[in-house]
Amino acid sequence: MADKFGIAQALKNLGIEELNMGSSTGSNWIKSNGAVIESYSPADGKLIGKVTSGSEETYEEIIKTASEAFKSWRLVPGPKRGEIVRQVGEALREHKEDLGKLVSYEMGKSYQEGLGEVQEMIDICDFAVGLSRQMYGLTMHSERPSHRMYEQYHPLGIVGIISAFNFPVAVWAWNSALAWVCGDVCLWKPSEKTPITAIACQHITDKVFRANGVAEGVNNLIIGDAKIGQLMSNDKRVPLVSATGSTRMGKAVGEAVGARLGRALLELGGNNAIIISKHADLDMSLIGAVFGAVGTAGQRCTSTRRLIIHEDIYEDVKSKLKSAYEQLKIGNPLDESNHVGPLIDTLAVDMYSEAIKKGKAEGSKVVVDGEVLSGEGYESGCYVKPAIYEVENHFEIVQHETFAPILYLIKYKNIEDAIAIQNDVPQGLSSAIMTQNMRESEMFLSHGGSDCGIANVNIGTSGAEIGGAFGGEKETGGGRESGSDAWKVYMRRQTNTINFGTDLPLAQGIKFEF
Repeated sequence: MADKFGIAQALKNLGIEELNMGSSTGSNWIKSNGAVIESYSPADGKLIGKVTSGSEETYEEIIKTASEAFKSWRLVPGPKRGEIVRQVGEALREHKEDLGKLVSYEMGKSYQEGLGEVQEMIDICDFAVGLSRQMYGLTMHSERPSHRMYEQYHPLGIVGIISAFNFPVAVWAWNSALAWVCGDVCLWKPSEKTPITAIACQHITDKVFRANGVAEGVNNLIIGDAKIGQLMSNDKRVPLVSATGSTRMGKAVGEAVGARLGRALLELGGNNAIIISKHADLDMSLIGAVFGAVGTAGQRCTSTRRLIIHEDIYEDVKSKLKSAYEQLKIGNPLDESNHVGPLIDTLAVDMYSEAIKKGKAEGSKVVVDGEVLSGEGYESGCYVKPAIYEVENHFEIVQHETFAPILYLIKYKNIEDAIAIQNDVPQGLSSAIMTQNMRESEMFLSHGGSDCGIANVNIGTSGAEIGGAFGGEKETGGGRESGSDAWKVYMRRQTNTINFGTDLPLAQGIKFEF
């Protein structure tokens, strides 16, 4: 498969023919005696390459280099930093096809989704370029005569980025592009399940940084397991740790970073629902629901896990969903005729199977039953059939996020009940309502409506534009990345007061004379 779809050529074009590497401070690839990680494609089970994990010594070397690089990078004017990030975006445009193909092959999402992920990287670079001239402070009137008050933002230092396998490159770009224009340097620990795409990104950015004479250590990469994340989380030299992954992982990171009074930006699990009203456009609703549930084989934090359907249209929607699922094509993600690719690995397949088993034990009813696929084209053992089950929202398995294409159907009577069901899970990332009724949509968006960080009307739960702040509430972690004013997370805020008068009046009219 790799040769048929040009993976070997893509690797060559990306400059990573030799994969006996793992961590770097830019162009300096650091030799390590750490464990060797083998990256296999879930598409065909073939070995893509081997990389070496960074050790604690590797980590220390990178941190020291990054700390030195920050001293010079923070002094580069913001618009000039933005110009370098603009060039990173141009380099990503040049390599979009090859990188998108590699994302698809190493992670398992469809080729079109792989291209879409690289486009997100390009978009955030474009956003960051404009931002580099708009990191505004604020002026305010002082209560004291001949005084001026204002506030400004300064870079933090080293930003640690822990990313997940499902978006192996986009989430890193969301963080790094903003951090770089803010004057920070970055240390990226990608998922050990997708190290090759990370190495490709390091090569792309390093060429741009070197061409601009940027100090070694502004863009840093370290390959490794949870131990590397623990080092980062407990390190006072890393003022901000941005972590994307499971709620369990995020709690550990948040606890460690909080204990040293650092900052944690957490993007954790989702248990996302679409409410389908009796006033909905059903064709539109089905498109949103099916893509939300099976896109990336259900391995998005914004994947649709639950459909909350009005009782008057429940049977009709269920029938249409069943028909739509019968038309899904499952197979090689690089074949654009397929809708659904593989899960990331056989461990994910086991979790899928176990979730179905637990659901049935609790009383879930089969609409479209799941199964692990085998035979020609499914040799990797990572392909599963997207499944649909009728459930009650209180079922334990429904309260948890299963990173797989399992969709749960729940019936409701009125909009108040639907919103209550939507909110009655520990997670709070993405939510949506499908309705042509303005009252329902406004109730969903009101103070008593969706408790998620993202609430959509007449679009699904998955797929977010970089212009808006991305993130969720409750066990999703509360972090915000990407657009809007998320850049402020990567900077420290400072209030300044200047006395240009000839005496020193105190605030609140206090008198202190001697």
